[in-house]
Amino acid sequence: MLDKILPRNEHTVDRAIRVVLGLALLAAAVTGRFAPWGWLGVIPLLTGLLGSCPLYTLLGIGTCPVTPRDAG
Repeated sequence: MLDKILPRNEHTVDRAIRVVLGLALLAAAVTGRFAPWGWLGVIPLLTGLLGSCPLYTLLGIGTCPVTPRDAG
């Protein structure tokens, strides 16, 4: 059921880049360098951890090499 809401559409490298970018932005926000904008690092961090990007889903993009099997 969760695959219908958040389909896996990110490759492992894509996920790793998102997690690193998200952590870097959050670290910058905590240290005060990018105080308001750094908190946007939550978005790439969460999408990287979940392996699903809602924008990719809307645009029909996928970097994940594995396609989900049909349930039926």
